[in-house]
Order: sequence, then C-alpha cells, then structure tokens
Amino acid sequence: MKDMTQGAPAKLILGFAIPMLIGNLFQQIYNVADTMIVGRYLGEEALAGVGSTGTLTAFLLALVMGLCNGAGLIVAQCFGCKDSEQMKKTVISLIWVAGIMTVCVSLSGVFASRFFLTLLNVPENVIGYSAEYLRIVYSLVFGSVAYNGAAAILRSTGDSRTPLLALIASSLLNVGLDLFFITVCGMGVPGAAYATVLSQILSAVICIAYLVKKRRLLRLSGMGMKPERHFVLLIIKTGFPAAFQSCMISLGGMSVQRLINSYGASVMAAYVAANRIDSMAIQIIVSIGTALSVFTGQNMGKNDFRRIHEGLRKTLGMMVAASSFVAVFVFLFRRRLMGIFLDPAVSGEAIEIGAVYLSIIGVAYLIAGIMQSYQNVIRGSGDINTCMVAGLTELAGRIAFAYLLSFCIGVTGIWIATPLSWGCGCVIPVIRYYGGKWKTKKLI
Repeated sequence: MKDMTQGAPAKLILGFAIPMLIGNLFQQIYNVADTMIVGRYLGEEALAGVGSTGTLTAFLLALVMGLCNGAGLIVAQCFGCKDSEQMKKTVISLIWVAGIMTVCVSLSGVFASRFFLTLLNVPENVIGYSAEYLRIVYSLVFGSVAYNGAAAILRSTGDSRTPLLALIASSLLNVGLDLFFITVCGMGVPGAAYATVLSQILSAVICIAYLVKKRRLLRLSGMGMKPERHFVLLIIKTGFPAAFQSCMISLGGMSVQRLINSYGASVMAAYVAANRIDSMAIQIIVSIGTALSVFTGQNMGKNDFRRIHEGLRKTLGMMVAASSFVAVFVFLFRRRLMGIFLDPAVSGEAIEIGAVYLSIIGVAYLIAGIMQSYQNVIRGSGDINTCMVAGLTELAGRIAFAYLLSFCIGVTGIWIATPLSWGCGCVIPVIRYYGGKWKTKKLI
C-alpha cells in the first residue's frame, strides 16, 4: 500500500512503475511462451492459428476489463481522500458486475468462437487451431477476470508488488505447463490453452488471498455482500467509456487482423511473432503511464493539481529516455528476436516480414510515450470520455491508414499505419490537458 499524495513525484511514479513493469513483462510471458513453444514445436500454421485469436480475445474481454479499470479509478480516488466506506461499496459492486459479465463473455466465447473467426477471414488450414484454443480459454476465463479485478484494486491503493509476485508465479507455471503439455504429453494447441488458463487462475488466487488477508490494512474489512445501485451505476459510468474504447480498438484490431489474414500464413505468423515482441517492448512505456494514472487519481482525491502537473513533467522526461532506449534495442536485434519464435531454416520469409514490422514500429515508441503520458493524466483525473474519444480517433486512424496504405504499397503499409494512428491518438489528450477541463472531472 503506497500513499502517492506525499513525497517526490518522480521517485514515487518510477518506484511504482518498476514492479508493474516486471509484472507486465511476466504477464506477456503467457503469450510469448505460447507463441515460442507453439511456433517451434507445432509449426507455422499452428502459430498463426493461436496468434489470430488475440484480437478476438481482447474484444470479448474488453467490457469486463474496462469495468475493472473503471472501478480501480474510483478506488484510487477514495484511497486518496481516505473514504473507506465508498471504497468498500465500490469493491463489492465490482464483484457482482464483473461476475455477471464474465458468465456472458464465457458463453459467447465458447459457443460463437468459430463464427467470429470466420468473420475474421481466418484461413481454413488455420481456423481449426484457433477455434480449439478459444473454446478452452473462454470456458475458464474467470481466472483472467478475477486476477485483473483484484490487481486493479491493489494497484489503486499503491500496491504493485503483490500483482507482480502473482504474475511471476503464474508465468513460471505457464512456461512449465506449456512444455509439459505440448512436448511431453503431445496435447498440441489445447495444451497451450490449458497452460494459459491454469496459470491465470493461480494469479487470481494469489491476489484474492492477499486482499482477504490484508483487508483491514486496505480498509476493506466489514464489507457487505449486497451491491448498491449507486455504485453499480458509478462503475458502469466510469468503466463503460474505457470498455467501449477497448471494444472499438479491438474491433479495429480485428479489422486489421482480417486484412493481415488475407496475405496468408507466413504474414500471419510474422505478425504474431513481431506483435509479441512489440507487446513486450512497449511495457516500459505502458507501466510508467499506468503509474502516472494512479498518481493522478490519488492526488485528484486531494485536489492537488500542482503536484499532478509536476508528475506529468517528470514522467515525460522518463518516457523520452525509455522510448528511445526501447526503439534502438528493438531495431538492432529485430531478426534475432524474430528467430526466438520462428525457425530461420523453415520460416525465413516470415522472419524478414516481421523484421520490417519491428523496424517501423520502433520509430513510433516516442509518440507512444507522449500519448501514454497525457492520456493517463486525463484518465486518472476521471475524464474518461476524453480518453474514449482519443481512443476512437486512434482506432479510426489505424483502420483508415492500414487499408489505404496496404492498397498502395502492400503489407508494409499495415505496419506504417500503427505509428500514424498513435499520432492521431496523441492530439486530443494534449489539447484537453492544456485546456484544463479535466480538473473538473473528479469521480467522488
């Protein structure tokens, strides 16, 4: 538990971001382990099949995750102003809302996965792998939701250490189970799916157990079991714009994935592998941004705008340094990184395609750092509608640029569309921040 309303902002933000960064990297190991082991042991088509489920999974889970994050913003502001009663009511309402939504999402994923994959234009030689993977993941999706809900509460009270430890444990289990199920038991793609969901359940158990053990310290003791209508609506009001934004971004990702799928298995495999590398590389930027959001949320609880301004200035400096380092590293080692996921002797073409993607995306990390900084101040203040508009602007740019540029210059145009879309998403938060209206958007 960490009070971010006192002390040096840069030290607090960085100190909070580092455990979160390590945790986010370990969380990415879920995907990286699946990708690496599936690609190496089961081949290019199996890798394309598992990888093509990513955007669909993100879309189906976007609403639940958005509500969890919305509740996290409310908890951060309650914690900042020491209002434990409102915080307890928020948590119990989140449990009910997330539980109901999880059942709906699970049923949709299990029974409609093949239909969704057909809409995504997944090739026939790949779709069997994709459908099999999705059905297993969504039959046990409650583990992922429970972890993200519990982690959102812990992080909002300044605890980024417990989610980190949970992710380290679950990620190690995921790698071990991947190897055991695929290489020893010969379970193929289902083995990768079972490894993922069992690991997610472990991370949820660890975080929930800690919440129960430390409920007095976290001001969560004495909670009732009946949700209050006001707090249910507040969670929906706060979380829905972020959830809607995530849904739309996922739809955009699905639209782009459909475009990528039209180029065949080699391009699909290249995109999956390169995207995993990109997801790992950008975590330093995402972690600093999320730390700034929690910092802003707690200080909004005390209306300390001077401190929020100082936190943003320090964060921008850290973002420039971090994004420059990441960009150089990814560019220099792009082919070696691709070789982790694909066998150069068999998938040389896919490795080269992915290397081009990484060359282009690395240049855009500076834009992402600036975008994350301003967006997370706006998000932490409670001005979620502006974040939603910014996200939709980014989405529109990504789809428009991807289809336009791919028509003109081929698959490389799809890669160029991502940094251009980040530029689009950067404009609105910057204007909103300097306009100052975000200061009036306090949630409690």
